[in-house]
Amino acid sequence: MRLKSTFEQWITLQEIYRSGSIQAAAEVLNKSHTALIYAIRKLEQQLDVKLVEVKGRRAKLSSAGMALLRRADHMLEQARDLEELSRQIASGVESDITVAIDHLCDPHIICRALSAFVKENTATSVQVFETSLSKTRDMVVSQLADVAVINLPITNFPAEALSMTSMVPVVAKGHELTEKGDLAMADLTRYCQIVVRDAGGTNHSRGSLDVGWLKGQQRMTVDNFEQAIYAVEAGVGFCRLPEHLLNENKLENLTVLSVEGSNCYQVPVHILLPKGSKTGPAAHKLYQLIISQAQKE
Repeated sequence: MRLKSTFEQWITLQEIYRSGSIQAAAEVLNKSHTALIYAIRKLEQQLDVKLVEVKGRRAKLSSAGMALLRRADHMLEQARDLEELSRQIASGVESDITVAIDHLCDPHIICRALSAFVKENTATSVQVFETSLSKTRDMVVSQLADVAVINLPITNFPAEALSMTSMVPVVAKGHELTEKGDLAMADLTRYCQIVVRDAGGTNHSRGSLDVGWLKGQQRMTVDNFEQAIYAVEAGVGFCRLPEHLLNENKLENLTVLSVEGSNCYQVPVHILLPKGSKTGPAAHKLYQLIISQAQKE
């Protein structure tokens, strides 16, 4: 079906409504008063509907004109979005980028940056991977990620400081360890220690990494911190958790332990661009947004 109207005609009608007069709309659109009158009259003839009523110097849309403009507003917005998408594609913006985020990073920083990113970069889809230890390293070294948030330094991949994550020892309320008051590390050895597995492989794989104090006589290894929290709440044993998870979830069923010489340790979190000079404009933009968001937090 061939369309009777054009985008230009609907833009004219939209501006007349916004400006309140044909003369004011003509100035905004940089057209003559006569050209706008002709465009509207032509549209009315094509649609066989009265759209604009002129009273003195004021122009008012008819009820039919208002009803049609409400639909046209959405159509014009989609057309502008389509042109912006075309502009981004033509300028070489990536259609898809991959972000690797180490599990120790506060996810709120990343999500708030992503919220701003997707509004400004409609041509780019984003894949987000949660990583840890050797998986983080592999995503960087293999350049599978366009943007990577890491904690352990990776040889020959310069990184920018992003944030600091505090790790605190916790157990379930009512656990035997809560009755002992101030603790020494030796007091923890005979209780089950809950640790998060290296996402890069099994504990038996040659490339997997272990980090931190791991001297519990019995160990339960889980996939992520969410599972670790469930295990701690169930009374399985003790675990070190990122403090932002405790603050975020207000976990009333957990108790933070006081351990001599090890109440809390901090893990520096960094951000980098694994592809270096081959990094595209969309990845660069997200990189800057994440850094800016971390500075605000």
